[in-house]
Formats: sequence, structure tokens, C-alpha cells
Amino acid sequence: MKTLPDNPDADHLRRQAKDLLPGLRDSDPGAALSDAQASLAEQYGFRTWTDLKAEVDRRRGGGDVADPALARRIAARFGLGEVTGPMRSLSRPDEMGRRWSLTTDRGRWAARTVDGVYPVTDGEENTRFQEAALRAGVTLPVPVRGAKGAAVEVISGNRWRVYRWTHSGPPLAAPVSAAATREVGRILAALHGLRVPVDEVCPWNARPLGSVAELAREAVDRGVAWAAELVDALPVLAELESVGEGGHRSDPVLCHNNLSPGNVVLGGGGRLVVTGWEHAGGLPPEWELAAALVSWAVNPGGGVNAAGARALVEGYGERAGAVPELEVGAFRGAAVGLVNYVVGQVRVVLRGGGGDGERGLRHLLGHLPCRGVYEEVLGVLGG
Repeated sequence: MKTLPDNPDADHLRRQAKDLLPGLRDSDPGAALSDAQASLAEQYGFRTWTDLKAEVDRRRGGGDVADPALARRIAARFGLGEVTGPMRSLSRPDEMGRRWSLTTDRGRWAARTVDGVYPVTDGEENTRFQEAALRAGVTLPVPVRGAKGAAVEVISGNRWRVYRWTHSGPPLAAPVSAAATREVGRILAALHGLRVPVDEVCPWNARPLGSVAELAREAVDRGVAWAAELVDALPVLAELESVGEGGHRSDPVLCHNNLSPGNVVLGGGGRLVVTGWEHAGGLPPEWELAAALVSWAVNPGGGVNAAGARALVEGYGERAGAVPELEVGAFRGAAVGLVNYVVGQVRVVLRGGGGDGERGLRHLLGHLPCRGVYEEVLGVLGG
């Protein structure tokens, strides 16, 4: 489920709906703006566009302000200049940490905690990857190293990273237009073309890291309201765990590992700006390409945007000269990663993360893809 920022902007919301409309029209030429608004509202977990707008109005002006002393310490450690305004939160805490906006006499910066990165790293390899992507022509917020050259600084008990602020629109939402997915394919090919070697496939995508069945039993024993929904989802989750198990794969390279619409915004001149690099990890290139097809060309209801899927693969081939072989096993990284995400979200809610956490979990359980969706994607590609 998509989540609203701490201080949502109604104009950004309207722009998201307008950006979504071309993707809907790839599959349904008669789609109207009201259809895009309804789809976007559902992706945010609301019944109608009116309900979503009401929530935006309710949250307007929200967010937290950090301790000014913390803001000054961050600015000093990263060499950002003198703080000139409050450091404000951009979003609720996620599984990794929290994002903040910091303004100094040298400009605006995006700072975030990275306490929950898995596997835990010092951020050095990740930052070098981003710097190489910039040189390859990928547009992204420029990472800022600490004054002593470190990618991550530990400040007041938290691990911090900083980026130059990038002025942009809101994140995109699926299904996205074929013109945009073609560019996504080119971006993926550019990243894979760097051929940054890694020792192993990211464990998050390689194997289940917890038992959904055990968590379901705990949910039933505790009588939580959503226990039955989790139990009903167990067959689909088991099917996802088995996708590509024991199958052939190519050697992994360092990948973005989360190149979804929620991590891409429209920058100046309509360029796609890629964010969310903190989860970069090793994947076979075909796994990341398959995951991108699911993220960008499958709508929340499970339908496949055939034009968007084909354009993404074509864009990859235009940049790389060839496309990795795709078969159902290539979706293993996406499938196992999703199962691990479900496990994490169930644990959070069971440990007291109610409210939006419970609403998001129920939305997630109600929108799980099955193996048939992966097969349909391959079908529209002619595979």
C-alpha cells in the first residue's frame, strides 16, 4: 500500500492521478481521470478519491520537527553549512528509518536514518554504486559523504545518510505509461551494465527469512482481527516461496533492488529520478528485470499493462543490446522478497504497530500476486 507523506500536498495528489492516467489508457483507451483517481485512492488504501482527499486535508501541516541540536550535528558531520530552518520529517518511519528535510545556507538536503538496512553495511559500496550510476547517466539524488568521507555517520545513536535535495513531483504509481516504462528498462540496463560484482544474491530475495505459517498461528491464537485474512493468504504465499526454487540463474551483480514506481519521481524536463538506493544488493540481472515488470506493468488489481511490459523490455534491449532470458523462475527474487516483506509487516503489526500498519497489512494481503500473474506477464512478452 502506498503511504502519504507527513505533510501531503493536494496538488501532488492530483498530479499523481494525471501521471497514472496514460498507463491506464495503455490498456483501456477510454479510461478517464476519475478512473485514475479511483485507482490511486485504492492504492493508498482508501475506498474513494473523496476519502483520500479528506485524509490529505486532515494531515496537511503535519509532521515532526527534529531537535535543532540534532540538525546542527548532522550539518556539521556532513559539511552542509549552517542550519537556517527547522529539520522537518517527510514521512512516517518505515522498515529502514525515517526521512527528513534539512535546509542550510548552502541549500536543501534530504537526510534519513538507515538503522534497518538489511544486510547491515557501512554504505560505502552502496554509495560507490550510486556514484557510478550518475556517471552512467542515471538521474538520482546525489549522495553526500560525511566531512571525513564516510557514506554513513552515526549521530545521536542513529545511522544517517544525506543526499542533495532534488526538486521533483510525487512518486509514480502503476500502471505507468509505456513511454515511462521504456525509460525504466534503459535505466535497469545501465545499472546492470556497470557489472559491479557481488559475492552472493541478497538473502532477502534468495530465501524465506521467517515462517508465515507460524505467524498465522500466533495471529489466530491472539484473536487479531486480520488473522483470517492471513490464513486465507497462506496458499498464495506458499506458492510464491516455491517460484524458481532450485532453478538456474545467472551470476549476480549489484542491483538497485527496489526499482519500483514508489522510488521514481518525475524531475525537470520529465526525466525519471531514481530514489531509494539503500536496499541495493546482489541479484541476477533477470531477477531484477522480472521484478521491475511486476512493479511497473501490473496494476493493483492484477491486470497486466501489455504495452508497458513490452516497452520496458524493449528499452532494456535498446540500452544493453540484449535482454536476459526470462522465464517464471526469474520472478523468484520478486516473489521471495514479497514473502519476506509480508513476514516483516505481520511482525510489526503483531508487536503493536496498529493503525496505518494494520490497514496497510490488510491491503497487502488482499493484493498478493500469484504465479499466474507472472505467467501472464511472460505471455504478453511472447515468452
